Amino acid sequence: MRDLEPRRQTDVLDACPDVVSVFVGVNDMGRHTLAPAGHVISVKEFAAGHDRPLAPLAEAGTELILIEPFLLPVHGVAEAGAARVGPEERKQWRVDLDPKIQAVRELARSHNAQLLPADSMFSELATTTGPEYWAEDGVHPTPAGHAALAAAWLRLVT
Repeated sequence: MRDLEPRRQTDVLDACPDVVSVFVGVNDMGRHTLAPAGHVISVKEFAAGHDRPLAPLAEAGTELILIEPFLLPVHGVAEAGAARVGPEERKQWRVDLDPKIQAVRELARSHNAQLLPADSMFSELATTTGPEYWAEDGVHPTPAGHAALAAAWLRLVT
């Protein structure tokens, strides 16, 4: 969400949209486990960063759809550039992510937004297929993962 902050007025608010979907990713979570000197984003800062663009949209009557972040317990080590993410990093990420998922759920309630509970959806889906089917690295959806998100989104809005 930090990347959106400088652009929220021109890219979102000035457009006066009828519907806005926010797919909250995991970029605001866990980076400090890969770069220990990295900035740790508190739950309070995370929630405030999402509330700032959502509040004026909700006040304007924009329909809001929040897609919570997710983390699947994939096996082995995933590589993202020079970063290697293994079971220990994912465990730390989960500890950081769970309260932020709760913050997204609270933001949905407070702004009367639709919520797509991606974390629980993917956890449930992974019980029959394995987590890698939905997100090979645990965080970036595969084509099947994107299709599942799209189908869930459509169920919310139709």
